[in-house]
Amino acid sequence: VVRRRLLQRYEHQPFISCLAGFYSCRWRRYQRQRTEPGKCCCKMRECLFFPLLVGAFCFSLFFLYMWCEGKNDYNNFDWYNYGNTGFWFLWSLVILILAAVFFTYISLLLVLAMCLLAEGQQLYLHWSHKIGTFLVLGFSVGCLFALTVLWGQHWKTVRLSFQITAPYLHIGAIAIMVLLSWPVALHAIRADKKVIQVIIIGPYLAILLFLFLIPLGMYSPCIRETGTLGPKPALIGHRGAPMLAPENTEMSFQKTIEHGGDGLETDVTISYDGVPFLMHDDTLKRTTNIKEVYPNDTAQNAALFSWDTLQKLNAGTWFLKDKPFSFMGSLSKADQNQAMNQSIYKLSNFLRLADTHSKLVIFDLYRPPEKHPYRNLWISRTLEVILKESRIRPHLVLWLNNNMRSFVQSVAPGFQHTIGKKAPIQDLLKSNIVKLNLVYTEMSSEDIRKYAESNITTNLYVVNEPWLFSLAWCSGAHSVTTNAVHLLNNVSQPLFLMTPQQYNIMWILTDLTSVPLISLIFAL
Repeated sequence: VVRRRLLQRYEHQPFISCLAGFYSCRWRRYQRQRTEPGKCCCKMRECLFFPLLVGAFCFSLFFLYMWCEGKNDYNNFDWYNYGNTGFWFLWSLVILILAAVFFTYISLLLVLAMCLLAEGQQLYLHWSHKIGTFLVLGFSVGCLFALTVLWGQHWKTVRLSFQITAPYLHIGAIAIMVLLSWPVALHAIRADKKVIQVIIIGPYLAILLFLFLIPLGMYSPCIRETGTLGPKPALIGHRGAPMLAPENTEMSFQKTIEHGGDGLETDVTISYDGVPFLMHDDTLKRTTNIKEVYPNDTAQNAALFSWDTLQKLNAGTWFLKDKPFSFMGSLSKADQNQAMNQSIYKLSNFLRLADTHSKLVIFDLYRPPEKHPYRNLWISRTLEVILKESRIRPHLVLWLNNNMRSFVQSVAPGFQHTIGKKAPIQDLLKSNIVKLNLVYTEMSSEDIRKYAESNITTNLYVVNEPWLFSLAWCSGAHSVTTNAVHLLNNVSQPLFLMTPQQYNIMWILTDLTSVPLISLIFAL
């Protein structure tokens, strides 16, 4: 018996030594005498720091979830930083990596602390880990605050994500509470004071009750009766296929067509000599080689160049050097060569391409700056190109610009007139509006249904992630504008789709399974 006890102690010591070594940097010293459950686990200073460790874990977890769900808008975030810094860099990817590393680090510290407590060891977090904990907490809270101030609409994306992830988050949270029931029961039941028992068990039971009941407030358009799901939304390539080719180039739109896109979206600017061309930015600095060809004109408005000058610029080499998206696949050698030889695309050529393949077109039309020869003729000049030069079939044009709409309707009655904001149905019908072009954060299945009843369809932009596309599908959107036609075209059904009965069964079974498990752990 003595030998067995000595053997058990000998086998047990290396484990505790490792725990204490990683947590406290005490590789040779650890507490020989176990602390009984319910007794004070550490000194007062460590008792005060442990909630800080838990708080750092919670904040880092929430920020990591929030940033992962914001992947749909990484390009917008990077573009925002480009506008402020003047150079292109994938800041979104850097933040994602830091968030993942910090969360992993703080999670390991918390797991070590829980293991030490389970072994009856007092907690003593090394000063370097305390600095790391403050760093993680400061990073997470600082990023959340900065996003709230600078990018507040991202919270709408997080709220939308819960309509897809909430059922799975509920199951995960219940599973964690079942795992936590063992240390809670161990320390609470053996506590020598009733007050300590209440302090330990009270918050645990309150959180558990909240998790049991939270599905009552759960809503998702993807929880619906069988047979009520509408058709898959049409896919409109945002500046073509900018993950596969340089944006707003012929190659980009050809890639959209190759991958089954139903429409093409772009941005139109008018050159100084009256040639409409495709360009999103105010300047040519990001998407052309103007720094090499005209280094003194990099800050000049794109509309102030003549078409002959614009034709001399390359619009593809930047794509291979400055990757515009965080998660881009590698290009074949042929695609790389094709991308390197792209030039600025004329509106007339863009429209002919769309007409040839019977694709819808929608574009933002930018008014030229002051003292531009076509500043007051921008609408008429664009209509001239559409109706006379390209001769695209009118029903393929989704006219978005709201200036001089009555004039446009009289000149081109066949256009599908589109507006970029919600409005009363009567006002839309009076203006002959047939489609809404809304940012995806304004997604509402009820509004989409009401507009559809009046034959007004809804397009949502920019939708890149499959989970967000699934939500748009369940909400009844007619189409989405996307940077990822090649990905969303392969989505055959919503990622999350179940009937109310299936969801209720999943919810009730999860709760009913967890109750006896937790009760059994407390009883033992």
